[in-house]
Amino acid sequence: MTTESPQPIRVDNDGIALIGDHWPAGDDSKGSVLLLHGGGQRRHSWRGTGEWLARAGWSAYAFDARGHGESDRSPSGDYAVSALVDDAIAIIDKIEEAPVLVGASMGGMTSLIAEGERGPLARGLVLVDIVARIEPAGASRIQEFMRGAPNGFATLEEASDAIAEYNPHRARPKSLDGLRKNLVQQDDGRWHWHWDPQFLQRGTEPEREVRHARAAAAARNIAAPTLLVRGAHSDIVSDEGMQEMRALIPHAQAVEVSAAGHMIAGDDNDVFTGELLRFIDSTALPR
Repeated sequence: MTTESPQPIRVDNDGIALIGDHWPAGDDSKGSVLLLHGGGQRRHSWRGTGEWLARAGWSAYAFDARGHGESDRSPSGDYAVSALVDDAIAIIDKIEEAPVLVGASMGGMTSLIAEGERGPLARGLVLVDIVARIEPAGASRIQEFMRGAPNGFATLEEASDAIAEYNPHRARPKSLDGLRKNLVQQDDGRWHWHWDPQFLQRGTEPEREVRHARAAAAARNIAAPTLLVRGAHSDIVSDEGMQEMRALIPHAQAVEVSAAGHMIAGDDNDVFTGELLRFIDSTALPR
């Protein structure tokens, strides 16, 4: 028996509360899937995927990353990938079985480093529009978007306009209810993004180079079944970046979602989830 209404779940790691949703699959679960979102997003970006996974027999989990949504902010401003990896491992310990790790962008880098450096942790690995060497221009465009409204927005419509300018090929939603979950209305009446501004202090060029060397080394250690998912319109993952990842993880499968950019699950969730289910069903253990 499955339900599309997720159950709340909380994990505490080193004094930081991580708040998540759990879509249980029932007694005949094929296994668990841990969904890690990208920087500046929230667990709600996986809602449709979580519901779909539960209906297909998978127990799905999605958490707000530290400093995002309802999860605690780091008092010291520690949002380095090592801290995110520690959080992911704490969540896996709570799940009490090796999940399929599905990570988009920041969540994908977290998954890659966790499995490559601290694994084996996962029964499968899905990296959603993330590779060891990301494109600097695309990364800078994301940074510019995230820094673009330091004083927030007067209305949700203004926030929607900013998203449309950043991601013009995505159809604008008919309702702003989904957007409301990514912003919080503060005492000044303005709408602000639902993440810690200190998060933006990471991501300098030297750090990206260190991250590439670390990510490439981690990728060489990946033994779990792996799927690389790229958005055809992504400015984060280039052909060269994908070729390098195929060389680093020779057994990896790769798919491209033709109608998507960097935000694949949001741009074309039906195609993405279909590819995800095809892959993770191949990792399911005999029942």
